[in-house]
Amino acid sequence: MAEPRNRPLAWGTRTFLAFTAVVVASMLSVAIVALIVGPPLFHEHLLELSPVVGSEEMRHAEQAFVDSGVRSLAAGLVVALGIAILLSWWESRRLRRPLEELTSAANRLESGDAGVRVSVDSGSHEFNAVGRAFNDMATRLDSTEENRRQLLSDVAHELRTPLSTLMAELEAISDGLVPWDRAGHELLTQQAARIQRIANDLNDVSRAEEGRFELDLHPVEISALVDHAIAVFRPQFSAKGVELTASAGWGTVVADEQRVGQVIGNLLDNALRHTPSAGHVRLSAEIVDGRASISVTDSGEGLTPEQMSRVFDRFYRTDTTRAMDAGGSGIGLTISRSIARAHGGSLAVESPGLGGGAAFMLTLPNASIHARRS
Repeated sequence: MAEPRNRPLAWGTRTFLAFTAVVVASMLSVAIVALIVGPPLFHEHLLELSPVVGSEEMRHAEQAFVDSGVRSLAAGLVVALGIAILLSWWESRRLRRPLEELTSAANRLESGDAGVRVSVDSGSHEFNAVGRAFNDMATRLDSTEENRRQLLSDVAHELRTPLSTLMAELEAISDGLVPWDRAGHELLTQQAARIQRIANDLNDVSRAEEGRFELDLHPVEISALVDHAIAVFRPQFSAKGVELTASAGWGTVVADEQRVGQVIGNLLDNALRHTPSAGHVRLSAEIVDGRASISVTDSGEGLTPEQMSRVFDRFYRTDTTRAMDAGGSGIGLTISRSIARAHGGSLAVESPGLGGGAAFMLTLPNASIHARRS
């Protein structure tokens, strides 16, 4: 049977012993130097008095000096050693406590307790910095875990309706309750496409949140971005009876044309869903101070302050009673903001409140104005 390995001493014990060893070595050095240097030096001073003091008195004085010196030095060293050991014990204990707390917290974090935190008032700047770094790491892990749980819940919620529809339709066809006709085929195709769209959206939002967008950056005319978006969406706006207008300044922005077009498309699609018939939506683009500002303003439902704070959250829909097809997947704005950030820009929203419409502003850097072409 293998011999059990000796358990190493705890860090605090090793630190205390190290402090004690340093103190003892220092005291021994002081004692040795004092015994080596002190008596000869005293003897030299006595020799200067030799005409006055006899040899017997000199030997007695030297012995008295050595005895008193050794005793006083020994007493002083003992007191100093006691004080040094006490201070070493106190310091090692002070250092051990935050380390033990940090070790315990790390073990709890490893076991899945992402809510664990350590105190940052140890009195040591270095330990406080380590504690803050640990707390920041634990907070990020806790947020990541919460996002993971929320994502699983959101995915399950989004997939439940199309899958239930598919299963019900397939069972009805299998039991002969519903004939296999064109209408049934279109229903199954529609639900399958819906699941495929959810999968594509999830892939996009995952890439967005992980910063894995690959951007094809090159100069793009902002007027071309606006013209293309208007050409694509005008039929949809006309079909709903919503007026769509646009304006664009002169200039270029260094950006990924396809990704920026995706953002504008998401904003227009969002505005169309939330603007009633006879309403209006305006798409405008201009360059100010080296930055391209593209905005989509609608006269639709508007947003409350609470809705504005969550409108970019994934799977968030302002009207949860709407079906996904009518209310969107709730991922488009999340992806749009990530695309804006990947460009080094931003995506913001403003709204005076319910019934006052909303305005989404996309800002991109690296833009420049050029003169109007003749």
